Amino acid sequence: MSGTVPKKRLKDLSFWQKIYVPEIIKGLSQTLKQMFQPSFTMEYPEVKFDPPASYRGRPVLVQEENGIERCVACGLCSRVCPALAIEVQAGETEREKERYPEKFEINMLRCIFCGLCEEVCPEEAIVMSKDYEIVFTNRADALYGKDKLLTPIAKLQDRINFLRQYKG
Repeated sequence: MSGTVPKKRLKDLSFWQKIYVPEIIKGLSQTLKQMFQPSFTMEYPEVKFDPPASYRGRPVLVQEENGIERCVACGLCSRVCPALAIEVQAGETEREKERYPEKFEINMLRCIFCGLCEEVCPEEAIVMSKDYEIVFTNRADALYGKDKLLTPIAKLQDRINFLRQYKG
């Protein structure tokens, strides 16, 4: 071992790197460049934001053209929800599917818009819509039942197409 030459390690810094001056100058130059770039401001209430298909807004239930919801009340969405915002109670039906949600409720104060409910749904019955204007005047208004959640499939078609391509 007496004749070995020590290797230069990757984390050994040069003199200039040790005093951080070049890095500070690089950071300041980047800041100065950004200061003189044109700014982008969306004038929100007058100009509405049109989100892309990948946008995760308010979760909604898909309603088929015949007026029946896709949900079969399997309860996977409520089990996977990390915020415990979804409550599903199943009921029996005589239609082609055996079960339907008697009660489907999302507490929008708890919802964190993570999209896990959408990913786990085997029927593509719950999807994240493009709705981003969500306002409540009291806590009771934040409980969204089936009356507020059911959305026609025509409004959600671009999101459903995106999900099919993404899962694909």
